[in-house]
Amino acid sequence: MDPARIDSTNPRSTASIAGHPLHPMVIPFPIASFVGALAADIAFANTGNAFWVEAAQWLLGIGVLTALIAAVGGFIDFFGDARIRALPPARRHMIGNLALVVLEAFNLLLRAGDNSADAVVPLGVSLSALGVLLLLFNGWQGWEMVYRHRVGIADRSSDRA
Repeated sequence: MDPARIDSTNPRSTASIAGHPLHPMVIPFPIASFVGALAADIAFANTGNAFWVEAAQWLLGIGVLTALIAAVGGFIDFFGDARIRALPPARRHMIGNLALVVLEAFNLLLRAGDNSADAVVPLGVSLSALGVLLLLFNGWQGWEMVYRHRVGIADRSSDRA
């Protein structure tokens, strides 16, 4: 039996404001930052302009910081409902996002104070690309929870309020 369907209510987001889950409100920031860092790395690799190295560093820093903020909401939701913890996509989503934050923090530390091509090409670009691939996987798992298991979706009876 599907663990998310044990009772008649959807698994709820524990970290929410007025029934609106916090985790999905915050995740656009690290997503945009990490994709932007890859774009900046590619721009640097093609132009050699050090502006793009600094832009990528800022984007990685903002991405790691906002990913940690998003993780707080994700952890509260994960540990706040046993039905969410029982979902394989929830575990894959959490582990994948933890791996992403570690990868991007390493990517940022690799470049700390170094605007040279050696800090970015090819390792930094490769790490940024791997980060975006992890974002795609983690996003797929997150949407599995929402669309297939209705995690954080208001119950139909409460929609009428």
